Amino acid sequence: MTTESTAARPLRRVPLLVLGFACLVFGVGAGLARLGVAVPAAMASVAALHGPLMIGAFLGTVIALERAVATGRRWAYAGPLLAGAGGIAAIAGGADAGAWLLVAGSTVLVVASGAIFVRQRALFTFTLVAGALCWLVGSALWATGAAVHEVVGWWLAFLILTIAGERLELSRFMPPSANARRMFGAVLLVIGAGLFGSAAPWGAQVFAGGLVALALWLARYDIARRTVRTAGLTRYIAVCLLSGYVWLAIGGGVVVAAGGFAPGSRTYDVAVHALGLGFVFSMVFGHAPVIFPAVLRVTMPYHAAFYVPLALLHLSLAVRIAGDATYRLDWVRVGAWGNALAIAVFIATAASAVWRGTRSRGRPA
Repeated sequence: MTTESTAARPLRRVPLLVLGFACLVFGVGAGLARLGVAVPAAMASVAALHGPLMIGAFLGTVIALERAVATGRRWAYAGPLLAGAGGIAAIAGGADAGAWLLVAGSTVLVVASGAIFVRQRALFTFTLVAGALCWLVGSALWATGAAVHEVVGWWLAFLILTIAGERLELSRFMPPSANARRMFGAVLLVIGAGLFGSAAPWGAQVFAGGLVALALWLARYDIARRTVRTAGLTRYIAVCLLSGYVWLAIGGGVVVAAGGFAPGSRTYDVAVHALGLGFVFSMVFGHAPVIFPAVLRVTMPYHAAFYVPLALLHLSLAVRIAGDATYRLDWVRVGAWGNALAIAVFIATAASAVWRGTRSRGRPA
């Protein structure tokens, strides 16, 4: 069996994270450029790639790296490497090559997730495989000519199912009943039916209805509803999770009410960012203090300052959505700037925590 000594050591994982975070910077800049905000020319030139850079090149790299660490196999690190390289290729002007690199990276993630499922056959490992397959399908469709708005459901499902699978794994500390697990399975079927029926008028609404049901399931059965009553890091993570479930329900509800993902519409902006920012980045903020230490073997002590970027994320997203609702593009831009600032403040806060943790570890007892 491959061990830490033969798999990629923590320091060797840093370049993979650098690839992902470079894609994050350009992805955020591309999103601002789409709203007419002045950004460096290099970022403005990839405005059309905002979604692929944020979902596939950044989050795909981070998730694939986490899965590679969990798998403990060297070959699994090809997943984050290919995903990050795909983003860099797209930024450099090779969008077609970048798209196929994302397909390759997502393929590795599917195989790595499948290897974990073979070792541990459970509902949560099945959900992780399903999420990885969604990334592969969405990336393959995009690489073969589909528009981003045509595959956004698949890409969002990749992120949402991955998070749901990880939360289900942690529910072993407070195992849901057999009926609750059957309900979770039924929700997966609804989401899957919506995705496979995406070409039909009802597809997006069924998919979004499944997301609302998933939000309700998570709010009811996730251990966060109990740990939110504690203190420190445990409570912070729970606040991130529970607030994220609210955005998951809002995003899904908007798609149901709007009748689907209508590209260029106000409801599209609200739904995609409620799901991709409100839900996904709440999960990123909440899980980072646990995942980054595990991946990089660093200490990241909790500090109350972690709440600052979380509050900024929710407030700026609310401003953005209010701007969409009232036809105020200036509000949407202010909200988008706030979204970018929240991510930057979180990175700075996390880096500061790692620095403090490193200093405290280096002090003599």
